[in-house]
Amino acid sequence: MKKPLYLLIGLAFGALLSFTFLRAPIDRAMVHQAAELIGLEMTETEIDSMLPGLEELRGSYASIREKDIPNELAPSLLFNPLPAGFTPETAQEPVNFDIPAKVALPENREELAFYSVAQLSALIKGRQISSVELTKFFLERLRKYDPTLHCVITLTEERALARARQMDAELAHGEYRGPLHGIPFGAKDLLATRDYKTTWGAMPYKDQMLDHDAAVIEKLEAAGAVLTAKLTLGALAWGDVWFGGKTRNPWNPEQGSSGSSAGSASSVSAGLLPFAIGTETWGSIVSPSTVCGTTGLRPTFGRVSRYGAMALSWSMDKIGPICRTAQDCAIVFDAIRGKDERDPTTLPAAFNYNRQLEAGKLKIGYLKSDFESDYRFRERDSLVIAKLRELGFEPVAIELPEVPDIGFVLSAEAAAAFDELTRSGRDSLLVRQLRNAWPNVFRQSRFIPAVEYLQANRLRSRLIEETHKALREVDVFLAPSWAGGNLLRTNLTGHPCVVLPTGFIDRLPTSITFCGQLFGEAEILKLAALYQANTDFHLQHPEGF
Repeated sequence: MKKPLYLLIGLAFGALLSFTFLRAPIDRAMVHQAAELIGLEMTETEIDSMLPGLEELRGSYASIREKDIPNELAPSLLFNPLPAGFTPETAQEPVNFDIPAKVALPENREELAFYSVAQLSALIKGRQISSVELTKFFLERLRKYDPTLHCVITLTEERALARARQMDAELAHGEYRGPLHGIPFGAKDLLATRDYKTTWGAMPYKDQMLDHDAAVIEKLEAAGAVLTAKLTLGALAWGDVWFGGKTRNPWNPEQGSSGSSAGSASSVSAGLLPFAIGTETWGSIVSPSTVCGTTGLRPTFGRVSRYGAMALSWSMDKIGPICRTAQDCAIVFDAIRGKDERDPTTLPAAFNYNRQLEAGKLKIGYLKSDFESDYRFRERDSLVIAKLRELGFEPVAIELPEVPDIGFVLSAEAAAAFDELTRSGRDSLLVRQLRNAWPNVFRQSRFIPAVEYLQANRLRSRLIEETHKALREVDVFLAPSWAGGNLLRTNLTGHPCVVLPTGFIDRLPTSITFCGQLFGEAEILKLAALYQANTDFHLQHPEGF
């Protein structure tokens, strides 16, 4: 079959890179240029001494490249977010959520689109609606509105209906798995499914079939949830552009939904699903949840198994729920958290969501310098602090250590994860070919020295310790969703956050993040749930859906 010209050019470029790297002899001029590129100076004598060793190293690189290194193979160096002396609490108390005792089935069934997981759970448990009926309802909404939002890659209809029938049969025999029993959900399409494609949102992988389910999907199905759709993500987890187009924001379909959990946030916002699973490396739950007006939880690093998830950054990737409410996030998080031997970074820790939230005892901080800066959500954020004071809390100003310039840790790991894609030239198949897009970032990241990568991670260790010390006096701290350096800081240190809607500017949602101590998901979700019980921003939904 004749290959398109852009593919031939890409493949030729990849071959040229490989040929040049393996064949051209290393001389003084090359080393001088390389040293200048990374900001080092070397004498002629020093360079002459290096030349034989550099040839040996290049031979080692060539040998490595002959090996099969699949995306799921993690490095032997595992990131540990725990400060010295920190031990997660492991004593687990019984967890019971505030599922309403009585929920009326609406006369207009379309209103079900914006019911919370807790409300739908009550309807199913009370046998007012079946899982099959609910699943068909959301499948129809996905079909109806996906041409507008472009949020679906694959409908998992056959699997969903079979699972829904099983959940109905179990309930008929008195078997109830919990609040997710029979509830439809969607998963970002970087989570593996054994019987449907897992495309990673990228053209080179659009027909990829994997022979297993991701751990998160296993756990949700064990809790009774029904996988209904695999949702869009920006190609290889960046942005909202995938091989099928751009995922849209339900509040303004002329705009993108942000990313990379683009379809997860868009579908929940538009009432196409009760909840969805997203992932975050550096803002990929916080950002689309902000744009689409959803509530999202980015858990502590190591809380949720990443087995079966596409690897982008082994030390920064995290998986969490995108929902309508903070309590819904808690319900889903409780089902997916936990130790998994297949992901050695996971740690056992308690999730004691039941503990009473006492205004006088919960210590809340806010990032003073960030909130005082000039940014778009400033007024809305100030009203959140005022509301918490009205509820009896006493937020105090705090400052956290400055984030060193080490964000390239992500780029280095991502370039390694997709090294074969770059060297093969198939990166030319990705839709986005801008300077600030993966193909270029993967290539430029090949020039990040291993020494600098390790130095950056040493500074990251210091950041973890300094952040831990700075947070000793608070249980929760508030931060702007985008402004300031906290989004990068907490993704580097592994701290959790919940992002929740706080109102509107020019008819588009605004948000704030409640951040917690490591493994402090219970506190931030309880506080977010209390805030939502006293506001109605999370109850608003976009017109036309």
